[in-house]
Amino acid sequence: MDALSLISQEHSNIWRLAITVDHVASEIEAGAAVEQPFFNAVFDYLEQFVGRSHHPREDDYLYRLLRLRCPQVTAEIDRLQAEHRQDLTKLAALRAQVAAAAQGQLSGGQLAAALNDYTTLLKTHILTEEKSVLPLARSVFTTADWTEIKQAFQSSDDPMFSDKSRAEFRQLYHRVANLAPESVGLGSSSVGTLQPLPERSKAEVQLRVQGMESCYGRIKALKGISIEVRRGETVALVGANGAGKTTFLRTLSGVQPMSAGSIYFKGQDISRLRSDKRTRCGICQSPEGRQVFGPLSIEDNLALGAYTQPRKQVPGDMEKIFTMFPILKERRAQSAGTLSGGQQQMLAIGRALMGRPSLLLLDEPSMGLAPMLVEEVFNVIRMLKSKGMTILLVEQNAFAALAIADRGYVLETGTVTLSGTGQELINNEQVRAAYLGM
Repeated sequence: MDALSLISQEHSNIWRLAITVDHVASEIEAGAAVEQPFFNAVFDYLEQFVGRSHHPREDDYLYRLLRLRCPQVTAEIDRLQAEHRQDLTKLAALRAQVAAAAQGQLSGGQLAAALNDYTTLLKTHILTEEKSVLPLARSVFTTADWTEIKQAFQSSDDPMFSDKSRAEFRQLYHRVANLAPESVGLGSSSVGTLQPLPERSKAEVQLRVQGMESCYGRIKALKGISIEVRRGETVALVGANGAGKTTFLRTLSGVQPMSAGSIYFKGQDISRLRSDKRTRCGICQSPEGRQVFGPLSIEDNLALGAYTQPRKQVPGDMEKIFTMFPILKERRAQSAGTLSGGQQQMLAIGRALMGRPSLLLLDEPSMGLAPMLVEEVFNVIRMLKSKGMTILLVEQNAFAALAIADRGYVLETGTVTLSGTGQELINNEQVRAAYLGM
């Protein structure tokens, strides 16, 4: 991903936070309690990520080079840079106002107004950069400029760009999502951890599908699909509604009958294996629409995910899920059907992980979630990917899926029409127009 695309992606995360704060501010104005730990987590993220990484990136590379190439925009750059310098002061003032409101020394309406003022400035700043600054940079930067930026962004020694720094920011965002009220986040009282991120390894082809066909009555939903997934890869399957993405995963899991083709998993032909046998081989799916067992408790749902595993390892595996998603531990005895959509999605992913998958199938994991939780789902996927898990991801958010994927396939009316690395597909004009809205 090029430097400006990375900045745009960061803008998306900051925008999600702004929308979330706006929503919570509206609830506070209507009489909701002030959740000080949540706001502190938001401010920590903005101070450490935006102040320590995002703004310096723009100041040191984007703004500096634009001043050289386009002196006529110096006044606008000066204004934007002044906003960067003022941001930490504004955040410190907001912290104090949140603390005062939590102690009853400031009304909910006054705090909501202050929060809205800040997010309005934040969103205006981002829009200016997205609509004016970034397009200008793309048109005037020289090859030497791009080389300098690329070298900086690929430097693992620079604290601003290192894997360690990115992991810290993912952890900060995870903390915000956990502490956010249920209406926008997970609504937990503790923050959880995404765990360390060891290096991934890639090896042999783990899954090979050749000529897969499947029908609903006389309608052929899949028309000879062939894909492969290597061990340790994250592979995205994108396409419009009705393209056959969910049918492909259901057929791969053995839930939907396959009328033609073959499936090889770890070198073994599993084309005729029942779905439960495929699960025992290590293929576990988090289905579209969560599909948790509503009347059963969270703990029972997780235990069902480990049905094929030795009983002695279940308690330890469950604690790992609880560490990642503390809201599930806090409500472990609660019926799954009473959880919010975001909490049910985390439960569905946790249930699949309880099967210790060799191949994790994720079907539309961000569907219907609040913007903050969409990014949180992808934080979890990044963590699983970095731990070496093999993932096949079907996702309506094509840009986010391809950005995280090693490789991707584009599916149209039951047929694979394009394939390539995630970045190649993001840069493909046909894909950008059809699925990315660009």
